[in-house]
Amino acid sequence: MTWQALFSLFTVASVLGTLAFTRIAADVIVMAALAVLVVAGILAPGEALAGFANPGVMTIACLYVVAAGLKETGAIQWLAQRVLGQPKSLPMALLRVLLPTSTLSAFMNNTTVVAMFIPAIQDWAARLKLPPSKLLLPLSYAAILGGTCTLIGTSTNLVVDGLLQSEKNVQLGMFELAWVGVPLSLVGGAFLYFLAPRLLPNRQGVLEQLEQAREYAVEVVVSANGPLVGMTIADAGLRSLVHGYLADIERHSRLQTAVPPDTELQAGDILIFIGAPECARELRHIDGLRPANGDVHKLDIAHHQRCLVEAVIGPDFTGLHQTVRQSRFRSRYQAVILSISRQGERIPGKLGSIKLEVGDTLLLETGQDFVDQYRYRKDFLLVSALSDSTPPNFSKTPWALGILGGLVAASASGLLSILEAALLAAGMMLVTRCLPASKARRYIDLSVLVVISASFALGAALTKTGAALMIADTIMLIDGLSPWLALALIYLLTVIFTELITNNAAAVLMFPIAMAIADRLGVDYMPFAIAIMVAASASFMTPLGYQTNLMVMGPGGYRFTDYLRLGAPLSIIVGAVAIATVPLVWPF
Repeated sequence: MTWQALFSLFTVASVLGTLAFTRIAADVIVMAALAVLVVAGILAPGEALAGFANPGVMTIACLYVVAAGLKETGAIQWLAQRVLGQPKSLPMALLRVLLPTSTLSAFMNNTTVVAMFIPAIQDWAARLKLPPSKLLLPLSYAAILGGTCTLIGTSTNLVVDGLLQSEKNVQLGMFELAWVGVPLSLVGGAFLYFLAPRLLPNRQGVLEQLEQAREYAVEVVVSANGPLVGMTIADAGLRSLVHGYLADIERHSRLQTAVPPDTELQAGDILIFIGAPECARELRHIDGLRPANGDVHKLDIAHHQRCLVEAVIGPDFTGLHQTVRQSRFRSRYQAVILSISRQGERIPGKLGSIKLEVGDTLLLETGQDFVDQYRYRKDFLLVSALSDSTPPNFSKTPWALGILGGLVAASASGLLSILEAALLAAGMMLVTRCLPASKARRYIDLSVLVVISASFALGAALTKTGAALMIADTIMLIDGLSPWLALALIYLLTVIFTELITNNAAAVLMFPIAMAIADRLGVDYMPFAIAIMVAASASFMTPLGYQTNLMVMGPGGYRFTDYLRLGAPLSIIVGAVAIATVPLVWPF
């Protein structure tokens, strides 16, 4: 063995160890390894940086923009309201989680789907008096399984497809993976439906308790032409918001208190919610509601540039001891007061008649530059923006859904390649103003793209120096090694790597080893490539292996052992189905 091969193996082992046992950012680790390989002369600069030109990486970047457009226009909320519905029991709720989530995640970014469904599932848990731990981990697992059904279902599929294009000049079709992904989703979904309620604990999430939060009263109006007119309060999902509750309804100037959940909403109803500041953000994401404060519509700020901000009044505030109306707050600060909290409690009465005092906390709708503008001014003691509080532009929802449909149709029919369709869809999101360019840049996760692109250098080093062949020869020493057994070993190694490091890095590292084993056995390489796609996505046993697993950990109140309890048997079942199915579709 040459020193170059030994050096490459040592570098890869160092990367794996550092990713698994330190908190150093993954992009820093992998880029450092790339630099070491270039400086040591193992790879030429062009070889080391080839991953940044891979079509799979650019496709992932474009799909970030498409997913952002779906989120910013409220398209995912619109879908969630219609496909999730209002279940009456735990089995029905679980079924409502598994079927829509796996279907939508086949065509959308898994992270976006899970992020949008978590609040709806928390609503169910509160209303049905169920622990959210029974529903949220199945949500993550269903999204992972659904992502194996199409080429754009997960970034791992696109990464391996990019490797096949660059190494083998082979390109997979949009639904080619469905022959394996659909059986996996059905078998895995059945396992989750019957066993998840038994295997998962009864545990509440770690959400902030409402009584410990700053309390506001937020008023919204039911839009005359909106989808909520004629719906009951319960069907509209307004009965148990995560961060607040519906206190009163003002209808025809008469106040109705203790409103029953079967009350039908009418156009012009003023709904009064009481809760934490995040309650206002939740209400902004419900189609058919608009702020009751008429001054909001007088703000000279574009829709997509607005956000919610909390500001604490300081001693130098110009409108001290004046009412909100007298202070001319909107014209002075280009912001509208939605609610006022004093000493952690809401102030009753008409908002415009409340006198402003030092220490009052204002909940504002304003421009995104408000925080930077007033952070160091003496008008306010503290200024803080609420994350993800820009109201969706529901008027663009049909455009966003149409663009997604066009992306799927164009790539599935073969009219355009996945990359061409993704580039066109991302461009259309910007042209139709579903998403401003400034926000599109923020939604693209550069750290993920850097990890994927730089990981290609590790795979290239293993191939160029012969280290991948050496690993393959070592595996070939196993007595009676058949293609089936080799496929199972590749799958197992990929699962172990993806649980310890990132799923995309695991796929890139295992690809050259799998190709070398297929070459040594004299069999087709495609079963091994597809097995890597599935195994790299099948991260069920740890919260760190896949981002959606980590996202549900807090809201579900999960512990590390919960992932093992449900994820270990699911991994075995999914692996067995995949190893049995892949060679039937792509024979050795």
